[in-house]
Amino acid sequence: MNTTNVEEENTKLKTGYTTGSSATAASKAALLSIINQKKIENVDILLPKRSYAQIPIHSCEFELNKAKCSVIKNGGDDPDVTHGAEIIVELSFIEKINEIEIDGGEGVGIVTKPGLGLEINKPAINPVPKKMITENLREVGKNILLEKGIRVVISVPKGKELGPKTDNPRLGIVNGISILGTSGIVIPFSTASYAASIRQNLDVIIAMGNDTAVLTTGGRSEDYAKKIVDLPEHCFVQIGDFSGYAIQQCGRKNMKKAFVVGFIGKLAKMAAGVKQTHVKGSKVDMGFLADLAQKCDADENVIRDIKKANTARHVSEIIQENKIEGFFDLICSETYKHMRKHSEEKVPIDVILFDFEGNILARKSEQ
Repeated sequence: MNTTNVEEENTKLKTGYTTGSSATAASKAALLSIINQKKIENVDILLPKRSYAQIPIHSCEFELNKAKCSVIKNGGDDPDVTHGAEIIVELSFIEKINEIEIDGGEGVGIVTKPGLGLEINKPAINPVPKKMITENLREVGKNILLEKGIRVVISVPKGKELGPKTDNPRLGIVNGISILGTSGIVIPFSTASYAASIRQNLDVIIAMGNDTAVLTTGGRSEDYAKKIVDLPEHCFVQIGDFSGYAIQQCGRKNMKKAFVVGFIGKLAKMAAGVKQTHVKGSKVDMGFLADLAQKCDADENVIRDIKKANTARHVSEIIQENKIEGFFDLICSETYKHMRKHSEEKVPIDVILFDFEGNILARKSEQ
């Protein structure tokens, strides 16, 4: 049995487990506690990739025909807002032979918008976690299911307060968090989960009948963008470091237009052709920025200062102090060029560069 012990991973960054895995473990523990009539300390759950993960059980109460168990969600070294939240499962039996019903209780969000592949007005429990719960319960409850069915209700006591801290409100998931996960384990700095949330966001835009995405590098640039782009909340997509991926997806989903909005740091990287602008993964190229300044007729002292500059923000200050004309326009036009290329020339783009007070330093769109 290929066991991933999530707690004792020896790699530098610990993997964690998703809300879906947490709910699966709590479900399996609840069923086992009824079968064995004893408290369960930890369980091995079967993950979608067919390996197992061992997950500790936080609390376990059982009777003859029902049980309530919980798991403390552990994001490993990729802690998101649900890290440390208690995921509770109440398991009981129903009169439907061989059926497993999965429902959401307190703190599990309700879906209100199309485009997520989930039923509207139903709990935000994704298909993969549902399948994991079902598979794991069938594995240990074969005999029980010959005579009756099983009902699982997942709740997250802190879910209502955590929901607004996730992408859920813009995706139309209200009153709680989603029970998520595609692999069952959280890979640190999970590019897969971020990429999935960008795709989901774009799907919601389309399902809501819109065809324009406003791609922002974070919360602050999104706030500034909202003041000048009059579109519904769900059209704004925080892309973090995944600029190349996000614009490529806009092309593949036939978006009619994309705004690309940010500050000097991220846009300087996009202008240099960096598709993934993670802070650790790529430094701002001061040589590249010095070349742009040179094209704007900056003198040798300014060029030298830029090459020695500490951050892109520092470069921006040097440019403004020395009144170098056209530099920010060049950043926007280079960003525009690369983003058009990443979109496979499919998406009309409007690049907006803000200063840190929300003023537009430069802008570049279709001629």
